[in-house]
Amino acid sequence: MLRFAPSPTGDMHIGNLRVAILNHIIAKQKKEDLIIRIEDTDKERNIEGKDKEILEILGLFAIDYKQVFLQSNNIKYHQQIAMQLLIDKKAFNCFCSDEALENDREKLKNEGKPYRYSGFCENLSDELTFGLDAPFTVRLKKPTHDISFKDIVKGDFTYKPFDVDSFVILRTDKTPTYNFACAVDDMLTDISTVIRGEDHLSNTPKQIHIREQIGYNKEIEYIHLPVILNQETGKKMSKRDDASSVKWLISEGYLPAAIANYLILLGYNPPCEIFTVEEAIEWFDISKISKSSARFDLEKLKFINREHIKMLDDMRLSKILGFADIEIGKLAKVFMEESNTINDLKSKISLIFAPKVNCEGFESELNQLMQCLSDAPFMDDFETLKKYVGEKTSLKGKNLFMPLRFAITGAQHGPNLSEIYPFIKNYLGEIIK
Repeated sequence: MLRFAPSPTGDMHIGNLRVAILNHIIAKQKKEDLIIRIEDTDKERNIEGKDKEILEILGLFAIDYKQVFLQSNNIKYHQQIAMQLLIDKKAFNCFCSDEALENDREKLKNEGKPYRYSGFCENLSDELTFGLDAPFTVRLKKPTHDISFKDIVKGDFTYKPFDVDSFVILRTDKTPTYNFACAVDDMLTDISTVIRGEDHLSNTPKQIHIREQIGYNKEIEYIHLPVILNQETGKKMSKRDDASSVKWLISEGYLPAAIANYLILLGYNPPCEIFTVEEAIEWFDISKISKSSARFDLEKLKFINREHIKMLDDMRLSKILGFADIEIGKLAKVFMEESNTINDLKSKISLIFAPKVNCEGFESELNQLMQCLSDAPFMDDFETLKKYVGEKTSLKGKNLFMPLRFAITGAQHGPNLSEIYPFIKNYLGEIIK
């Protein structure tokens, strides 16, 4: 069993989508199920409706999953297991205030030392803790031995007990912390492979420690993916980067198939550059992803997007553009050399059907042509049309071709009119209205 575990705290990031896509691919390769776990236990950061938005995006990318569940539905299990850890003396109640902990943190910082819990509450007697009327968290005692694991991409890791520390597993409101809920839920759903970003590497020994203390020793295969960097700054993509938002990319006219193609390509050397997710399932080897971070190149995505648009069925492309005419799909592909996204194509098509008001430098010629075209009979080919309007208006050279192009396309430059006309001839009356 594999899982994709997003939090409903903001727009889906391309890094998260990459994790979802690779989980989908590996689940298919292993012939195992994929589940979606919405990690919603941090109530203060949750944004209403983001869980549904996440599922809608997964649907756009055809991510195949068996079930969806909210992590908050498992809180009773988290609390029961925390209680058992307390009974077994593997965890303890911590009454340290936020102020006291912050003072400890500042003191160690000034001494140039990393923060670690002081252990103040670890050995308080049951009698004393029972009599204390104060809010408390529950901390898991730090491990007594090194914790080691192998990552399929990153290699071998070993963490000392000092690295893991005695960390909080239940907050004062008795909701679980991220690591505790994650480890327990992975156990409850029998997860065999965890694929996530490398920013979770330091969480892994804590989650292994939690499962060991629970007595669940199933070995999980870990795959931590390198972060995606901003092309210009070389820093990790953040929410301030428009291209980091999957919703933004979709709104800008990038096809899900192209975005998926690009994200699989990041840090990987595939047998071909343009492919579908279904094709990638046949040859993708996650162990061969580069250990180094990859830079997000929007220009590269534009190229891949253009290639995927070219691959679209003409009728499908027409429908994406808001029509249901195979001729409009063919027309759109005439503009592909100067377009990268669906939005680019929409702007080209919309100009064709928009009112033709002002052709700078050829205002009077445009008026003549528009009247001529309005009175013209249907003509099946462009050469016949060109000859007809030339004879009727006596216009020649650029005085004919420039306003004629504008009258038909709404632009003064672009593909040859002879390439465009076959696909718009049936719409000519609407175009010159």
